[in-house]
Amino acid sequence: MTLQAPKGTFDWLPPRSEQALAVREALTAPVRRAGYGYIETPVFEDTALFVRGVGESTDIVSKEMYTFEDKGGRSLTLRPEGTASVVRSVLQHGLHNGQLPVKLWYSGSQFRYERAQKGRYRHFWQIGAEALGAEDPALDAELIVLAADGYAGLGLTGVRLLLNTLGDKECRPGYRTALQDFLRALDLDEPTRQRIEINPLRVLDDKRPEVQAQLAGAPLVVDHLCEACKAYHEEVRSLLTAAGVAYTDDPRLVRGLDYYTRTTFEFVHDGLGSQSAVGGGGRYDGLSEMLGGPALPSVGWALGVDRTLLAMEAEGLAGAETAESRVQVYGVPLGEEARRRMFLLMTELRRAGLDADMSFGGKGVKGAMKGADRSGASYAVILGERDIAAGSAQVKDLASGDQTAVPLAEIVTTLKERLKK
Repeated sequence: MTLQAPKGTFDWLPPRSEQALAVREALTAPVRRAGYGYIETPVFEDTALFVRGVGESTDIVSKEMYTFEDKGGRSLTLRPEGTASVVRSVLQHGLHNGQLPVKLWYSGSQFRYERAQKGRYRHFWQIGAEALGAEDPALDAELIVLAADGYAGLGLTGVRLLLNTLGDKECRPGYRTALQDFLRALDLDEPTRQRIEINPLRVLDDKRPEVQAQLAGAPLVVDHLCEACKAYHEEVRSLLTAAGVAYTDDPRLVRGLDYYTRTTFEFVHDGLGSQSAVGGGGRYDGLSEMLGGPALPSVGWALGVDRTLLAMEAEGLAGAETAESRVQVYGVPLGEEARRRMFLLMTELRRAGLDADMSFGGKGVKGAMKGADRSGASYAVILGERDIAAGSAQVKDLASGDQTAVPLAEIVTTLKERLKK
């Protein structure tokens, strides 16, 4: 039996894989322009990092982590999200002792043992951005604007922004008590009842219909905010409006991680069905202390590459027919000597900055020209024994069919000129 990829994973294959690369580039371009530097953290970390940072009461920690013991008896976990690793790295290397905020972006794989379905995978790719060390509503608004600009840069029009605030350590306790009182009176299973005592906000994030049906009258955090949190949230909202970013206030929006405070947001797309979120994030002012560091108020987000590509396909913005060609020039050698010459010519073209490929495996002219058509190249360079004797090659425009003889010494400059047009 042929081996297959594990359930809940998938392979990125051309041309869709090229589109995924383009999505990553478009989503990261705005943050790079805003002074965020690239960070890369290990794919696996000490399990305690996620237990403490993400939260024991979350589904991620209690049900979804890929945890294993290494040969030294250490408990390690494939990263289920990126923020905890970034904060750990900042603290470990003392980046917070320099200029603040520390602005970082990352791009990489995450792993969660979730119920596999379209838009929800066990191995998925995220773009993330974090700004650490400043409590400023302008920073929250900046990150939201940068994400919105990333989606707009891809041509997406159906992405909607949901916005909420979760309060802070001053006003959250009062809300927590009111929410616990409400939840304890509901008909819930034992694991959910335990969650009420650990982190009742997690219950609001429960997606099961039978639970959601009972939450209709749940108290809202916006009704329990202190004056400082109200003013902070109002400033975030006004800055987004001034920047032309539309949003919907969603007082029931709760993110699935324990570390969020104040600003929380989610980007959704209605073309994805039940898994409508394409990205999201928020402020996490207490995470540094949870990991043993100093107070380091921070805010960030993560955007899903695979879900963004699904959103683009839902809007007709991506597909095999829109994939860019792999190469600009395709070489067709006819004979052994021509193959050697073509190999060197392809190398020369690539070193000159052109995208070039050639026919391999000794195909005849018919098979080689079929390869040229499939490559999406603009020009084919055909080289046979007569051409070599004449010191030239045939350059064929694959769109018009026009073919001309060009001296071998002039192939590179000729193709560069033609491909400029």
